[in-house]
Amino acid sequence: MTEVETNAVCPPSLIPRGFQADHACPPPYAVAPLPMTVDTNARVKASAIGGCLHGQALISRALRNRVNRVDNDSCAPGGEDPFFVADIGEVYRQHVRWKINLPRVEPFYAVKCNPDLTLLKLLARLGTGFDCASKKEMDLIMSLGVPPSRIIYAHPCKASSFIRYASQRDVRKMTFDNAEELYKIKRYFPEAELFLRIVTDDSESLCQFSMKYGASLNHTADLLQLAKDLELNVVGISFHVGSGAVGAKPFVHAVHSARMVFDQAAAVGMKVTTLDIGGGFGVDNFESIAEVLGPAIDECFPPTVRVVAEPGRYYVASAFTLACHVIARRELPHHASYMLYLNDGVYGNMNCILFDHQQPIVRALTHGNRYMYGLPDNCDGPVTASVWGPTCDGIDCITRECQLPYALDVGDWVYFDNFGAYTMSAATGFNGFNDNCEVLYVCSEIAASKLLSE
Repeated sequence: MTEVETNAVCPPSLIPRGFQADHACPPPYAVAPLPMTVDTNARVKASAIGGCLHGQALISRALRNRVNRVDNDSCAPGGEDPFFVADIGEVYRQHVRWKINLPRVEPFYAVKCNPDLTLLKLLARLGTGFDCASKKEMDLIMSLGVPPSRIIYAHPCKASSFIRYASQRDVRKMTFDNAEELYKIKRYFPEAELFLRIVTDDSESLCQFSMKYGASLNHTADLLQLAKDLELNVVGISFHVGSGAVGAKPFVHAVHSARMVFDQAAAVGMKVTTLDIGGGFGVDNFESIAEVLGPAIDECFPPTVRVVAEPGRYYVASAFTLACHVIARRELPHHASYMLYLNDGVYGNMNCILFDHQQPIVRALTHGNRYMYGLPDNCDGPVTASVWGPTCDGIDCITRECQLPYALDVGDWVYFDNFGAYTMSAATGFNGFNDNCEVLYVCSEIAASKLLSE
């Protein structure tokens, strides 16, 4: 990974007055609501809708500088590999946006979404918690100095060796959704602080989890009684409405279900103190979800109940831009379209097509001497093409049809914006292609730059 200069003359930070003076991480579970001015609130919302123009300028400059260094006729093998540009300031703004709209809910970032080290470092210094699902993710987060109290081992079905490891590292918070898991935890980590994960209606989400995880509401009372009989400590109820939720309705329904399970716990003599509302938050619909979800939480749960969440794509999707090189072009006789081949595909960073139900939009970055980042009509041109990845597998298709402003040539570049969620995290080295993309960093927020420099 390569560091690109952070901008020292960017506009005033969106962070509220008084926050920049103290960059120390807040104590676990105690991230205080940030006081916001009306003007700051409006600026954050404008950024959420249209993106930060200053950040886009920094991204554009980084993309241009990087592609200009590549000589297609003489570069070393792999010299034209795909690369990311990440605006860390965008992650910072998303955090402020979260604190404005869901001030009661403490974010625990889902590491699986994007484990980029610089990103994790910033979130750690902002005081977020972390949702981890494996030994490797726990090790990565604790290597940044994050205490185990700021980690939730949010995997309902864990290997016994991983439970023992969590015990050794004192990662106490972990989820369960079945009786067998309780017996394992009793054997290997009886001091754990447990969250009962319940099933939800995730039928409208991009990625549905309830078919795999979550206890039925018909069985939650029995599981709570078993936990009590085993003398285990159930401290919370959790749910996940699926990744990429389309609206607030599933969240609200799940909150009411969680309230019922809280009452079941009280009936068997348990004091449950935390609600975990999981993930599923998007970039475009966050305010519309929050304005309904926040009041639903307040209606069902008193202020004495701690509320946490596990956002992933919300924080990182809009912060990363991927640039790819055109390595081949194939014209089709008697067809008005042609085939374009890139050096990244569904076995690489485009795995989001298969695993995350995404439909990446191909935009021209360069064509000959033209530089086209950010042009409004960039993906709505007169030339029709299908776009393919570099491997020998026929499934490696990025899009069967797209419109481009030019018939791109070998040596040209394309880019994909909003590409930070579930991309690099699942890239493979299939067919021998590079699965470790270079990341160039820019920063459109002074406060984020200061946090990272400490």
